[in-house]
Amino acid sequence: MFSNIRFLACAATAGLALSSMAAVADDHAFTEGPVISVTAVRTEPGKFDAYMNYLDTVFKASMEAGKKMGDVISYRVVTVEPRGENDPDLYLVVTLKNWATQDNATAKADAISKQIEGSLDAANKSVIDRGKIRRILGSWTGQELDLK
Repeated sequence: MFSNIRFLACAATAGLALSSMAAVADDHAFTEGPVISVTAVRTEPGKFDAYMNYLDTVFKASMEAGKKMGDVISYRVVTVEPRGENDPDLYLVVTLKNWATQDNATAKADAISKQIEGSLDAANKSVIDRGKIRRILGSWTGQELDLK
């Protein structure tokens, strides 16, 4: 008898909490959308085509693998006119399903690297080689807020 009362009390509390969360979510003029990651890149002089070749091969294969996993919604490369020598000439823009796609990100990236480049050692060498043809100037990650 006591366990039935405790169960009913817990169920009522959970129901109230869940209905309160739904009410709070309805109080906002937006819903949370996908997560966007943007990386600013500056290619070294004379190395633009070499870096684009990397993007068309390894980067693209990695993004396609992420899409198959369900983590990546889309990706794109945007070229811009740099204003100075320390400004980006490319932006890499990746749209992720949500923040949870970053759970176990290292293990996921390692699995993709092994699949595409053969081993983690080869992938690490590739990172070093890319450092000779481009500089990462910074990045940011944010979440779309879709207006209702």
